[in-house]
Amino acid sequence: QVQLVESGGGLVQAGDSLRLSCAASGRTFSTYTMGWFRQAPGKERELVGTISSSGGSTYYADSVKDRFTISRDNAKNTVVLQMVSLKPEDTAVYYCAARPFWRGPYYSSENFDSWGQGTQVTVSS
Repeated sequence: QVQLVESGGGLVQAGDSLRLSCAASGRTFSTYTMGWFRQAPGKERELVGTISSSGGSTYYADSVKDRFTISRDNAKNTVVLQMVSLKPEDTAVYYCAARPFWRGPYYSSENFDSWGQGTQVTVSS
């Protein structure tokens, strides 16, 4: 497992942009598929998107496609979620997660076994 720490959440207005970062510990970061999840009050946690271990492939939920972008820097052990055109319905706690690449295809939401503590994103209308 890896230890994950998110940062960058906050309160923004609809239409604004926000950048979340996730810093990972360990020397094997490049062997992990990374994912971003979110959980809104009273709702189940949902997958926002994933990025393959190499960074060459990404997957996004329909609700964020064309607005959110995931990238990673394996040399710096970081993964970033860039969010633009934010909407009030994007309000949630956002979590970074990691899964060894051999435990499933990059687009799967299953088998993530390392999680960050979460960072709050609030979008006002």
